[in-house]
Amino acid sequence: MKDRELIIVESPTKAKTLKKLLPKNYLVEASFGHIKDLPEKRLGVKIEEGFLPEYELIKGKERILRNLKNTAKLCSRVILATDPDREGEAIAWHIAEELGNKVQLQRALIYEFTPQGIKEALTNLTPLRENLYRAQQARRVLDRLVGYKVSPLLWKALQGGLSAGRVQSAALRLVYERETEIKNFVPREYWTIKALLEKDGFQFWVKLIEKKGKKLTLLKEEEAKKILKELEGKSFYVLSFTKKEKTKKPPPPFITSTLQQEASKVLGFSVKETMSIAQKLYEGLPLGPLGQRGLITYMRTDSVRISPFFQKATRDFILKFYGKEFLPSKPHTFKSPKEAQEAHEAIRPTSLDLTPERIRPYLKRKEFELYGLIWKRFLASQMAEMRLEVGKLRVKCGDFTFQGLMEMEKFPGFMVVWKGKKEEDKMPSFKEGEELLALKIEAERHFTQPPPPYTEASLVKELEKRGIGRPSTYATIITTLLERGYVKLQNKVFYLTELGEKVAQLLLKHFPTIMDLSFTNKMEEELDRIANGFVSFQEVLAGFYGPFSSDLQRAYKELKDDGSSLHRP
Repeated sequence: MKDRELIIVESPTKAKTLKKLLPKNYLVEASFGHIKDLPEKRLGVKIEEGFLPEYELIKGKERILRNLKNTAKLCSRVILATDPDREGEAIAWHIAEELGNKVQLQRALIYEFTPQGIKEALTNLTPLRENLYRAQQARRVLDRLVGYKVSPLLWKALQGGLSAGRVQSAALRLVYERETEIKNFVPREYWTIKALLEKDGFQFWVKLIEKKGKKLTLLKEEEAKKILKELEGKSFYVLSFTKKEKTKKPPPPFITSTLQQEASKVLGFSVKETMSIAQKLYEGLPLGPLGQRGLITYMRTDSVRISPFFQKATRDFILKFYGKEFLPSKPHTFKSPKEAQEAHEAIRPTSLDLTPERIRPYLKRKEFELYGLIWKRFLASQMAEMRLEVGKLRVKCGDFTFQGLMEMEKFPGFMVVWKGKKEEDKMPSFKEGEELLALKIEAERHFTQPPPPYTEASLVKELEKRGIGRPSTYATIITTLLERGYVKLQNKVFYLTELGEKVAQLLLKHFPTIMDLSFTNKMEEELDRIANGFVSFQEVLAGFYGPFSSDLQRAYKELKDDGSSLHRP
């Protein structure tokens, strides 16, 4: 048995996929997620001893750990192949601690569950990555300190069962501020004028922009009515018409945040649902005669990098199935965010030959829809640009100038995959001075609009823009806000509840630090610095705990002065 090697992953699905793709000398076992965590009913952080976390074996994991230890004794080597991110590193680290020094341990980073992806990971084994683990540990301790120290204040001031997480509180602030902005918004009425014109059966709208060369914006009702009278019975003549070609670049392949946004907008999936389905596509699904295999690369990534090997395979695929005109002269390059981990790739299919239609019989409806979205987006990202013809028409009617913009597709490029082929239109030509037929002229009433309430897609976009949390945590942030009753989701739009408003106001008043969006962003940057080895776990936590502790003491005093009966936890 000692010629055998043990591979440990966190999920039984991964284990099943690996067993089908590896030779028999590999044993594969699952840890079923984390095996250790901070205690449930106490702080579990030794603040005076450098913020040392007191991890405990999670209840119910004794049998699983015993099985891992017994199997490890039978093997010459143990390979920890949990997810290649911070959480996966923490799981690997805790398993390694429990297995001890008597076994040879190495780390495998599997970015795709395919024969090629597994071979690459097993050929390039690494030691455990301590800095990455310390970054996860720092996040866990930060969140425990905030939750454990602040939540009791909410229980006393408002009601029991409430929580104030470090990142969820900043996200709550975004929703609170947006709702406040909407409530305080005073709409302003304004009017616009447009004309429907025709040339050789081609109908198009033009919009009033000038009178005697002076721009007209935000017209009042009386002004609009007066202009309509002046336009009555007058003819429309072409002032100028210019045409130019415009190109539209394909979008980059998906990263975690853009996949969450697009799946929300296009498929109506929640962020949580998207990540759950993507996890299944990554870990592997049975595909009938094609066997069990992973369909996409690792879905927690902020990098748009594509491996040179797969980029070449993609170009060959485009040339074969779409033709030379759809292949750009050189591969597109996209820029990843500055903090992106470039070891990761973008989210892509593991094989373009596994087209959505080919594997449709083996997938559930939502799996098929999400896979189709990822497959199309990736292929489109490597295709030729779309070419458009843009026409700008200026029309004169008396003292007034109207303008219209027209856009016609000349070559679909990547859009043939990403959005489907459009019916061909032809843009008419216009000669200076020629008269155009006016079908109708209308004055339209408008009101200035408040910013829209957040949807899941727009909240994810804002969280990413502000650097609050990381894409891998967005699903948890949103789920927590909903489960705590701080926000509700109606018709795919977030609304603040009365409770959420009270919690936000209380935290803003007494805990400005944890509600400070720039502070939350800075903490994310500090966690990245721990992961990259630039700063220690203890330094970051000490820098956080000083101001936080002052806020905490002040909050107790202020709430006590307000008449609340508060006792320190």
